[in-house]
Amino acid sequence: MAPPRNVVKIAVQMRDAIPQLIQLDQAKPLAAVLKEVCDAWSLTHSEHYALQFADGHRRYITENNRVEIKNGSILCLSTAPVMSLSARLLLTTPLLCPFLPVGLCPRSGGPGPKPSSAPPSGHLPPFRPYLCPISFLLYFHPGQDLEAEQLLGGLQSSSREGRREALRHLVLLASDMTFAQEVIRRDGLQRLGMIIEDGEDLGEVLALGLRTFLELMEHGVVSWETLTITFIRKVVCYVNMNLMDASVQPLALRLLESVTLSSPALGQVVKSEVPLDRLLVHLQVMNQQLQTKAMALLTALLQGASHAERKHMLDYLWQRNLRQFIYKGIIHSAMPLGDEMAHHLYVLQALTLGLLEPRMRTPVDPYSQEQRDQLQALRQAAFEPEGESLGTGLSADRHRSLCAREFRKLGFSNSNPAQDLERVPPGLLALDNMLYFSRQAPSAYSRFVLENSSREDKHECPFARSSIQLTLLLCELLHIGEPCSETAQDFSPMFFGQDQSFHELFCVAIQLLNKTWKEMRATQEDFDKVMQVVREQLARTLALKPTSLELFRTKVNALTYGEVLRLRQTERLHLEGTLAPPILELREKLKPELLSLIRQQRLLRLYKLWFCCLSPNHKVLQYGDVEEGTGPPTPESLPEQLPVADIRVLLMGKDCPHVREKGSGKQNKDLYELAFSISYDRGEEEAYLNFIAPSKRDFYLWTDGLSALLGSPMGSEQTRLDLEQLLTMETKLRLLELENVPIPDQPPPVPPTPTNFNFCYDCTIAEP
Repeated sequence: MAPPRNVVKIAVQMRDAIPQLIQLDQAKPLAAVLKEVCDAWSLTHSEHYALQFADGHRRYITENNRVEIKNGSILCLSTAPVMSLSARLLLTTPLLCPFLPVGLCPRSGGPGPKPSSAPPSGHLPPFRPYLCPISFLLYFHPGQDLEAEQLLGGLQSSSREGRREALRHLVLLASDMTFAQEVIRRDGLQRLGMIIEDGEDLGEVLALGLRTFLELMEHGVVSWETLTITFIRKVVCYVNMNLMDASVQPLALRLLESVTLSSPALGQVVKSEVPLDRLLVHLQVMNQQLQTKAMALLTALLQGASHAERKHMLDYLWQRNLRQFIYKGIIHSAMPLGDEMAHHLYVLQALTLGLLEPRMRTPVDPYSQEQRDQLQALRQAAFEPEGESLGTGLSADRHRSLCAREFRKLGFSNSNPAQDLERVPPGLLALDNMLYFSRQAPSAYSRFVLENSSREDKHECPFARSSIQLTLLLCELLHIGEPCSETAQDFSPMFFGQDQSFHELFCVAIQLLNKTWKEMRATQEDFDKVMQVVREQLARTLALKPTSLELFRTKVNALTYGEVLRLRQTERLHLEGTLAPPILELREKLKPELLSLIRQQRLLRLYKLWFCCLSPNHKVLQYGDVEEGTGPPTPESLPEQLPVADIRVLLMGKDCPHVREKGSGKQNKDLYELAFSISYDRGEEEAYLNFIAPSKRDFYLWTDGLSALLGSPMGSEQTRLDLEQLLTMETKLRLLELENVPIPDQPPPVPPTPTNFNFCYDCTIAEP
């Protein structure tokens, strides 16, 4: 019989004892469970014991987290981190002690009688009434002292080894919330703070003290703002020291990072005490942990700074070649990039790009002479020779009219370009991008503008409108102006590969937009569709995390409009589950039947078109001239007949004799795409029956039908599309009853054959 759902089978361990295998009833109070476990090992005072998880951080079991105990869990019995309620009540109450008179304690080394005999393990000696403080009782308890008090007492040991051993145990237990609360209640943070401030041992003891302090503070029981400036400055000293234990400085940096993020006031102290040059030194060492914590403190300082301070700090760091070192020494390091460093690089990238936010949210000022000059420089870079030569000697009105016309050629929607740039975002950032492109890639800029401004077929791509929309798109893709995520690691390595990364990315993207516009043969009405495709091209390529701008350029240019359509189709099929191996196998089994259906449809098509049709018995093609304006003739009225058995081959395109001699030209090229001929035997000679289909669809239907008639495969694009549509519909119908049922990629394993087949079922025997 299966055990109840609230009962789990677990093991409980204790040092120097045989483990117990018990069934834990989760409905039973934890105190009752502890008593049963202690009784099994003949231990009294079960309230002084606790259960811990045996693996991981050895967290204590409480009523709140006991639901995490599962079948097969291994627990261990240890001394309790906190006092029971009855023990706490005795803190201020004299207690009857079975061993000593009041006031005498062997710990103090004072005089007094000794216990008559040591109590046996797990048992109390015969009761003899003496009044004794609770500390004496706990000392003489046959188990151990409370864990927290015992370890905190070890911190005050005069022996360095004693302090080290106490800290080693503390750091292991500090991650447990229950234990941490008890340590903090007993002034454990103050004792650890004294060890950190004294700095007598700059090695393992200090490192253990810092780690334990951090573990306790990260529970959130005590605010970081309660720390003193003296304590912060002492930790800063450990960061600024040249010769320091390798295990101490990462912990000191981690502590300062937490202080900076949690307390603006103390963050200013850290900012004033820790020079940026010192963090650069830590970033350039070969210790990956130290690099990570230095980067963490750097990003914390940048996050706490104002916009002007952040810009000043980043400008200084770039002058000191931080970007180049990150790109070569961290991103392209032989050691793998950790998740924490990836997050801090994401934050640094976001803060750097965030410097563009004020420009993004500032519209053009029509009264600003500087901005008017920038717009004129943009126009002159594209039309300077023409504009200046035509504008010489013209009146002010004629010159103003010429400038307005050139701004429209440049792709602005209004004759006054400032009106196009009033929209925020992208505001002035779009103008910055256009100016950067015109100055850094003048030939590409001129080619873009002149190529599109001279077109007369409504396929021109407007440069200014495209640049404004593309700048907004890049701001959205790169999350400019949005707060940093606390967990994201989505940084782009190429942004640390060159200066002015955002503007350089725009230069690549605007040329991509022009290329995609041509591939789509877009018009002004298709502008939004083109932008959607460009967004997808940029998003897909950024997701690949190219390591350099050149690699980004190569990958994004390879992602053509046709490739985007193919990826969309593939993803749609994946979403529908039609690319799973069992589904693909089903499609292959359905394919012959559906191809036969298409073949029949193509043959039926040959009955219904004019000039030529197939006889009902599929043996003769009947054709002849039909007068203009009359309806489709009946097969019997067509005078000519061509037996299917006499057909040699079906010819298409340039192989057809009736278009072979027409020569070249656009009109003849269109004829090639619609022409097909039937080669057949007429006596000893080869003759041809020539056709020109009225449309591409009719061409596909007739050539497929004739191919099916001759027993050849139907290879047209229309057949492929029809087959795909039929396969998708038929597959969905077959799988209709399996909706929301996961389909495995592999079939279930076939069990091995039995060792013998000497078995049978006797149908004559009645079942009970």
